[in-house]
Amino acid sequence: MADSKAVRGDRTNARPAQKRTSPATFYRQVVAELRKVVYPTRDQLTTYFIVVMVFVIVMMAIVSALDLGFGKLAFAIFDGSGKK
Repeated sequence: MADSKAVRGDRTNARPAQKRTSPATFYRQVVAELRKVVYPTRDQLTTYFIVVMVFVIVMMAIVSALDLGFGKLAFAIFDGSGKK
């Protein structure tokens, strides 16, 4: 294993210990980050809602149709009524 490219040396102090953030500093940083957030307008929110609902309804229709089709196919194959 002489050709190994593994890191050698003491790994106990790989990173210096960082001081913990106080709750007040954390709160100020959270508020500062939330001020950077760009919230959608009412028109954008309405458009996004409609797009999501249409997508969900279309996907429900596709999954329902596939479920119905595969269910009928399974009953046709495994009916057991003896029809030939």
